[in-house]
Amino acid sequence: MDATAMAELVRMKQVTPAELVQSAIDRIEQLNPQINAVVTRMYEEALAAAAAPVQGPFTGVPFLLKDLAAACKGVVTSSGSRYMKGYRADRDTELVARYRRAGLIILGKTNTPEFGILPTTEPELFGPARNPWDTGRTTGGSSGGSAAAVAAGMVPMAHANDGGGSIRIPASCCGVFGLKPTRARNPLGPFLGDVYGGLVAEHAVTRTVRDSAALLDATSGYALGDPYCAPPPARPFAREAGADPGKLKIAVMTEPPLGTPIHPDCLAAVADAVELLMDLGHERLEAAPSIDGELLWKNFMTVWSAGVTWTIKNAHYALGRAPAEGELEPMTQAYAEMGEKVTAADYMLAIQYFQFLGRQIAEFMKEFDVILAPTLGSPPLPLGSFAPTPEDPLASGVASAFVPFTPVFNATGQPAMSVPLYWNQEGLPVGVHFAGRYGDEATLFRLASQLEQARPWAGRRPTISI
Repeated sequence: MDATAMAELVRMKQVTPAELVQSAIDRIEQLNPQINAVVTRMYEEALAAAAAPVQGPFTGVPFLLKDLAAACKGVVTSSGSRYMKGYRADRDTELVARYRRAGLIILGKTNTPEFGILPTTEPELFGPARNPWDTGRTTGGSSGGSAAAVAAGMVPMAHANDGGGSIRIPASCCGVFGLKPTRARNPLGPFLGDVYGGLVAEHAVTRTVRDSAALLDATSGYALGDPYCAPPPARPFAREAGADPGKLKIAVMTEPPLGTPIHPDCLAAVADAVELLMDLGHERLEAAPSIDGELLWKNFMTVWSAGVTWTIKNAHYALGRAPAEGELEPMTQAYAEMGEKVTAADYMLAIQYFQFLGRQIAEFMKEFDVILAPTLGSPPLPLGSFAPTPEDPLASGVASAFVPFTPVFNATGQPAMSVPLYWNQEGLPVGVHFAGRYGDEATLFRLASQLEQARPWAGRRPTISI
């Protein structure tokens, strides 16, 4: 069942929250040794919460938090790093507080790469998360543990966040639904306001579209002190799931900004989606915004590397000490050293470029409702593919080829989603990516729900699953 159906069972008193939580614990304990999705357990707290559940839209539904940014009072938030492995926040983040108020029962934390830097989940601290469709493949990153847990059936949905594709990348790799909301749709407080110049957005990976929509209703909206917020929706997002999207104008974008090659399976997934969309009455137009790929990547790496440096300095502030020798992974150290060289003017020029790009694509989207593209440049890669080399210590070559499209929409702040519509001949999921107008999650939810009804995916189960 999805989270919406579980919550309905609780409301109808056909099952108790404690039964749901114990069932999820049993599934985690059965499956986790094979996929390493959950790295911190909170079972005692979860069972105590289930005994006196908060009344909300998801009362009693088991839930997992990504071990990055989503701090729980008194619970370790390691951010996938040896440096942070003992850190415990003294309060919940606002998003976690909203999850609790929605009635969700938090069972633990999921695997993530160190500080969420990579599009794969292979931290030295916890070891790799393994894709339940093929345990030799990446789950994607940085929300790979969450996506693997949902795909395997441990929980129906799990927290995720996205600074360059980190919701959509693992959603594609693991065959689940992943929507990155509009910038500042969900709060980042109280510890943070704007992360990496607005690149980072918080939400979840889910099995169904309606769960994603209803969860966003429960968590979105301005929090006191936020530096800015997203435009308010016209009506609850849950009402968009199942609503008629109408006839949409869809721009199809298959040429990546950097010109990196796209795997035939990813192009086949787009072609298959286009055929389905046309069968559903939508209009396909071969068009794409004009993006200077070199300029985009240069500015993205400027902000990203400066962000890594800031992350480590922020951790230093929280812990009261600098990282000891060997506490940071070599790639993290390389990014931090790169970020140290970024000047304030460099950073501001990169942010200026992102703002220009956002206006440029907003102008393009006056003529289109959504942009369709491959989510990734290839199906899930083998574990170890992102290992640094002396020639490429940041693994930026393989990363830029693997995620050619997703970072654009972090830079612009638009909502975007990976929809699990296609599996290749090896049985690996290959997501299809849709981006909407700024502030317009509604169209994406309507379209995703229509696609879900036409090509159901929730019943597909990977090799490692219940």
